[in-house]
Amino acid sequence: MIEAQSLTRRYGEFTAVNDISFGVQEGEIVGLLGPNGAGKTTVIRMITGFLPPSSGRIRVAGHDLFRESVGARREIGYLPENVALYPEMRVDEYLKYRASLEAVERDERREAIDRAVARCMLADVRRQIIGTLSKGYRQRVGLAAAILHRPPVLVLDEPTVGLDPRQIIAIRDLIRELAEESTLLLSTHILPEVELLCDRVVILDRGRIVAEGTPESLGQRWSGAALLHVTVQQAPQEAPDVLRAIPGVDAVDAAAGTPGRWLVHCADGAEPAAAIFEAAVEHRWVLTELAPERASLEDVFVRLTTREEEGTPGVGQAPGEVPS
Repeated sequence: MIEAQSLTRRYGEFTAVNDISFGVQEGEIVGLLGPNGAGKTTVIRMITGFLPPSSGRIRVAGHDLFRESVGARREIGYLPENVALYPEMRVDEYLKYRASLEAVERDERREAIDRAVARCMLADVRRQIIGTLSKGYRQRVGLAAAILHRPPVLVLDEPTVGLDPRQIIAIRDLIRELAEESTLLLSTHILPEVELLCDRVVILDRGRIVAEGTPESLGQRWSGAALLHVTVQQAPQEAPDVLRAIPGVDAVDAAAGTPGRWLVHCADGAEPAAAIFEAAVEHRWVLTELAPERASLEDVFVRLTTREEEGTPGVGQAPGEVPS
């Protein structure tokens, strides 16, 4: 549904996005991650047609974004990070105005507005003036406007920013529901949100893609040598020596403050979990934990995007530009 090929965006001699390619398949939720200044917002603005690339090609739902601009834009619902609303309008008035802009048929507009209001939990404020709403409610008004015309492609930039915990949970549930009828590209700084929602992740740093895959595959790829957590109830003194003697075990470290718990370092390619279980049975240990340790998405993100010289602008941030 979204195809980005060799996208590059330059500001004079400065390169904000440097020759990136990725796709989002129908029905997928893909998370776009990166530190401030990595180029996420620039990529989103190019995909939604607000910013032309210096070079490269974008297709949305089969339409070339620049040769068939109107057709492509009709297929997109876009929620920017900073939602531009008309503060003097009431919520209902604004959504009616947006429905006309999105070419929703006149006799279908009331149903479309009612559906968006219900989905985005705006029933209590639909008659209220937008300028009097909290940031969280304004965010939800922006999301309601993005889904009015039931677009097959949704691009959401920080959709839960400014929401309270209860609202965040509700919006996450809504995103899952929307994924049943739309393809989603989601930019967020909230890593647990990505792990909960996204089928696939694209990590940007300094304007380049530094990793791509499912949250699980990225964790496995960047975790290094496998580690196992092993806990034995009322462990005998010789238990660490028994573990060290198992083929495929490189080292055994005691977990601080937890008697009978060890971190077992496995050799490259080795999978000694079954042998550890058999040893526990043979020695009549009460084995209460035997679990692999995987790198979290946060671990992967920090490892891939930590810069040696903090404070140096990234490729996705123009000199003097406020990070986004």
